[in-house]
Amino acid sequence: MNYRHAYHAGNFADVVKHAVLARIVEYLKQKDKAFRVIDTHAGIGLYDLSSPESGKTGEWHGGVGRVMGAELDPNLSAFLAPYLDAVRAANPQGELAHYPGSPFVVHHLLRKQDRLSAVELHPQDASRLKAVFAGDIQVRVIELDGWLALGAHLPPKEKRGLVLVDPPFEQAGEFDRLLNGLSKAHQRWPGGIYALWYPIKDRDAVAGFRRGLAESGIPKILDISFDIRPSGREPRLDGSGMVVVNPPFTLEEELRGALPALHGLLAEEPGAPWSVRWLTPG
Repeated sequence: MNYRHAYHAGNFADVVKHAVLARIVEYLKQKDKAFRVIDTHAGIGLYDLSSPESGKTGEWHGGVGRVMGAELDPNLSAFLAPYLDAVRAANPQGELAHYPGSPFVVHHLLRKQDRLSAVELHPQDASRLKAVFAGDIQVRVIELDGWLALGAHLPPKEKRGLVLVDPPFEQAGEFDRLLNGLSKAHQRWPGGIYALWYPIKDRDAVAGFRRGLAESGIPKILDISFDIRPSGREPRLDGSGMVVVNPPFTLEEELRGALPALHGLLAEEPGAPWSVRWLTPG
């Protein structure tokens, strides 16, 4: 699966992923002590929704476009508030013209004492990301293989924070890399929060990944699954998932309150499931 993000920015998967990301960052802000977010596959930071890539797929219309144009249920509105604040900050003219990637979402929510390490391997994308945050002392853009960051940059000096792992799934074996990367990172920093995004396309691969997590010995693994259509004969992106290790204690309840309305807004076909479940208990 080629998930080069410029083609998919702002789609349903981004809405769910970045809404969860924003809620975790807001939770970390409840304590005065500084924290660090490490984004291992950061991308370019800000996406032009009028670009040829976005125009080719138009996926954002069924994601952030649908959310921004809807009257939201109160629970969903509260859940999405930090995320939608970041979306609006990326569009100061009011019209939805740009979509904020995860580094932009995180940076928008940081306090002055908090920091972001944005890791990107692709030289051109890393250069564009550096331009987005030029002169900003809160953000360090690192041109590096994100998988290496799970070793070299853990634990952060702040000892509090979040690691976001959102690989492009352009190569075979990405689920194995996710599982192995998490295992190694957790050994180095067991107290950190980890958020791992994955596509729901190859159902067997997803099931194997979840089994591996359940058997990993890592406690407190929450799995968020969000499908927009039932599986069909041909493989396609039917949904997306997010695994959160050491999730905020409020997150499960927030998700159960908000996801029914969000699913009703974004699902494309009846019969598509969503779920929030523990793969390993605390």
